[in-house]
Parts: sequence; structure tokens; C-alpha cells
Amino acid sequence: MSDAPALKEIFNRARLQHIADETAAVYPAFDRKAFLALASKDLDGLSVMQRLNRVSQSLHAGLPEDYAAALDILYGLAPRLNSAFVSMILPEYVALYGQADFERSMDALKCFTTFGSSEFAVRHFLRRDFPRTLEVMHDWSLDENPHVRRLASEGSRPRLPWSFRLENLMKDPTPVLDILDNLKADDSLYVRKSVANHFNDITKDNPEWALDQLEGWSLDNPNSAWIARHALRSLIKKGDVRALTLMGAGQKAQVKLSDMKVTPEAIRLGERIELSFTLTSTSKDTQRLIIDYAIHYVKKSGGTSAKVFKLKTLALAPGESVTLRREQQVRNFTTRVHYAGRHEVDLLINGECLGRSGFDLSL
Repeated sequence: MSDAPALKEIFNRARLQHIADETAAVYPAFDRKAFLALASKDLDGLSVMQRLNRVSQSLHAGLPEDYAAALDILYGLAPRLNSAFVSMILPEYVALYGQADFERSMDALKCFTTFGSSEFAVRHFLRRDFPRTLEVMHDWSLDENPHVRRLASEGSRPRLPWSFRLENLMKDPTPVLDILDNLKADDSLYVRKSVANHFNDITKDNPEWALDQLEGWSLDNPNSAWIARHALRSLIKKGDVRALTLMGAGQKAQVKLSDMKVTPEAIRLGERIELSFTLTSTSKDTQRLIIDYAIHYVKKSGGTSAKVFKLKTLALAPGESVTLRREQQVRNFTTRVHYAGRHEVDLLINGECLGRSGFDLSL
């Protein structure tokens, strides 16, 4: 088990004091004591996003009622905050109190995203006035600042984690196509990661649409190729033939598998396993191999559920052999609780299971 502090502790009492002090530094009339009382009420029972929302509401209680005047104070506060994540209290404030002042709020979100991200806040505007907000985000996709360009993609993701889903884009992602086209060869890795994640979202609801777009890209451009490779990760894990073909691995792997094993054969929760195996090419031509593995985790009911992990992508020459190893710790996460029992491990090459081993887990 990890002893790392929970993410919600980014808004601990020391951080609240920091926010109070820095706000008072740019707005001397700010009542720090009242802010701290409001922001820390029932703090231990709040999630990280609930704490973020609570802080923005507590700021509002101590700032001028006039929205424009409050924004001026927040503009001064933005560079003084000591955490990019914490700075998201500023766009949250805009989402809570600025929806009736569209143009001023769009300018504020564009500014605040350079200190952290306005990805959650802008979605409230998309839900309220989709065409108008998307038009602004299209302009953002052409901005010189990579943080602003990323916001155009990240904020319009249909399935953005920790936020509500954009149901209209889950049904039809066409409205965001121009934004994604503008960013498909972006020089910034920060932006490219967002575009890849956006496409990966789309593959979960509209896989053929996503593949249609990506098949039209020039993958000779390394930036576009990087996006496509990461965008298709979910489809590749499922063995989707079109996705594998686009990545140059659509053909059945011509290899001999030997010495596949998982060691040790039995572990306790928190210990590590190692998957190892050797592949030898039986093809007359060099072949591209996308190698993944799946662990069939035991569920509380006694059944199993497979989770696929990326391992390696490589080119294997005729007759060439390669030995690969991958270690993995088996421990509980907030998103996965382990149960005792036999855990099978599948080796997947170009979407096909070519071998199976496993290990026994005890708690």
C-alpha cells in the first residue's frame, strides 16, 4: 500500500492559509479569518474537487460583489499561488459566478489557464451556450500560447475525467473536428497529449469516426504520428484491426514464443511480479509488433476482469530474437482493489493472445 498523501490534501489547512494570505496581499480588505472558517468547514470529508469548489465559494464571500472588480483581484492573485493545481480555484470562480458575463469570462479563462488549467470551468460554458463557446475555443486552438491551445482540446473532451460528460459530443464529435485538425501536428507535447486523449475519448463512442480522421492524416509528420499512436491505445488493446493496421501492425505476428513465465508463481499483496518471454521471428520480412499483456484480476464475486497494459512496440527482423521483461507491483489503488486467487496473464501481440501464464495472489 502507498503511504503517499491523498490528492485532496493539496487543499490542506496550510494551503488555505497561503491562499488567504496571498489574497489579502492583493486585496487588503479581504477577511482572512472569515475565509478560513468557510473554506475549512467539514474539510476532512470533502474530495479534492469539492475542496476546490469550496475554496472558490469562500473567496467569493470575501471579494467585491461586482464581478469585474472581483476578477481584477483574481488576476493579481493568479501569479502568487504556489501550485498550478490550486490555481484552478480561479477558473472555478469564473464558472460559478461569471456565466452571465460571457466575453469577460472567456478572457479570464484564457488568462487563468496559463497558470494551471481552465479545462473544468470552460465546460460549464459549453453546456450553457455550446456554439458561442466553441467558436471562442476554435480561436484558442490557433493561439501562440500552448496552454491556451491545449485548453481548446482538453476542455472540449467528451469524457474528461473528473468532470461531467459532454453528451452531444459523445453522440457526434464533428463540431470539434476543426479544433483537432488545427492541433494535429502541434509542436508542444503538452498539447499533443491532450489531442491524443481527446481522440482516445472519441474511440470509446465513435471508433469509426476517429479512425476515419486519423487515416486521413500524414503520419510522416512525427508529431501527428505520436498523437495517432497514443490516440489509438484503447482500440489497439482491444485488437482493433483498423487501428493496428494504421500503426503498421495489422498482420498476424509471425513469431515463435518461448520461455514465457511469470515469477514468482505466488506473491502477497504489495509484492512484485516479473513477466518474461522470448520472441523469434519466423517471417521473411521485417515485421512491426505491438506487444501488450493482460492481467485477469480476480473480482470480489470470484470472476475475473482483464486489464490490458502496454509493453513495447518494435520492429523484428527476419530470424531475429528478442527477450523482453516487465516488472509490475500488485497493490491496491483507489480505482482497483485486489482479491486473492489465481491471476492469469495473457501475452498479446498485434491484438492476438499468443501465450498465457499467471500467478497466485494472497492478501
